[in-house]
Amino acid sequence: MTSGGAPGLELFHGSADRLRSIKNGEVQLIVTSPPYPMIPQWDATFRAQGADGFDAMHDVLEGAWREAYRVLVPGGILAIVVGDALRSTHGEFRLWPNHAEILARASRCGFAPLPYILWKKPTNKPNAFLGSGFLPPNAYVTLDCEFVLLFRRGGLRRFPPHDAERYGSRLSRSERDHWFSQVWSDVRGAAQLRDGRRTGAFPPEIPRRLVRMFSVKGDTVLDPFAGTGTTLWAALELGRSAIGVEWDDDAYARLAEEARGRGLTGSEEGPATSVSGGRDRRALR
Repeated sequence: MTSGGAPGLELFHGSADRLRSIKNGEVQLIVTSPPYPMIPQWDATFRAQGADGFDAMHDVLEGAWREAYRVLVPGGILAIVVGDALRSTHGEFRLWPNHAEILARASRCGFAPLPYILWKKPTNKPNAFLGSGFLPPNAYVTLDCEFVLLFRRGGLRRFPPHDAERYGSRLSRSERDHWFSQVWSDVRGAAQLRDGRRTGAFPPEIPRRLVRMFSVKGDTVLDPFAGTGTTLWAALELGRSAIGVEWDDDAYARLAEEARGRGLTGSEEGPATSVSGGRDRRALR
């Protein structure tokens, strides 16, 4: 938080597995969607970090989950939006279970897995399928769900009795009943093309719900794979501070430009914004 309690934004150009500019226990909630292993769109990203293949790609992501554990407060929540992959290797078509691998590896980093959410994306093709749909047995079930994996660092987060920020963040009954159901089927996927490039962005409604469900006003929300900044803008709109870390040069430049366009210039009157390529933080101008 900035002085006076206004939400602040900090952007860092760096890697999710080396969050050197973020202190131990500085963050209350992490909401992120990493590059999906075994999806061709992200092959070059993983190869640039020396990873080629399912296990090596998850080795890269495991470093991010280890850092996430360090920067979260006791009781803090890690929410990871991820999909499984379908891909042929060595002539064999198969499922690559990203969600299961992340569950295992985040647990190995110390996180306690919590009940997850299935995000079933509404589609204009309800009868879509892969393979021969009428002649058994060589068809495939449609892959139309992504996972919102939820983890907690340690035990329940503690608050003072009648904490004002916590009570001011209260959910309505309808929000609680709907959002804490395991299947979300009312959120459409986001447009994936921006400036001629696929972004992998998720729709703003996903981080909005997660920020409301698992943080209180005044908390700090981190996205270590910031991408187009969807989590960051949602957190700021909901009265939380936000920290974004982005490895890709072009994506980071677009994030900084959008922050300027939103008037986040680090002035005394508005939210403080800083950007950095390493430890030092310099104001966005």
